[in-house]
Amino acid sequence: MKLVTAIIKPFKLDDVREALSELGVQGMTATEVKGFGRQRGHTELYRGAEYVVDFLPKVKLEIAVADDRLEDVLDVIRSAANTGSIGDGKIFVVDLEQVIRIRTGETGNEAL
Repeated sequence: MKLVTAIIKPFKLDDVREALSELGVQGMTATEVKGFGRQRGHTELYRGAEYVVDFLPKVKLEIAVADDRLEDVLDVIRSAANTGSIGDGKIFVVDLEQVIRIRTGETGNEAL
């Protein structure tokens, strides 16, 4: 099993969620976060004064995935979240050693 963490632009959340639902992904966690990457934020003009926005609003998705579905999930996130502009985000994949469904006690892939 893998834990997929995707940092995406907020307005792409619905597109990614719908694409993952069509793929059969049954659950995910979405968190509003702020951060920056290579673009290091940007400057904005407000009432004639320029100021720097260091942290940009993003959405962090966390999805537990069975190993055999990983590549499909990554492809769907990549295509649905892509705008072609800077700041589209990143996807991180880490090993997931154990998953337990609290209600039933199911473990492993059955708990996903």
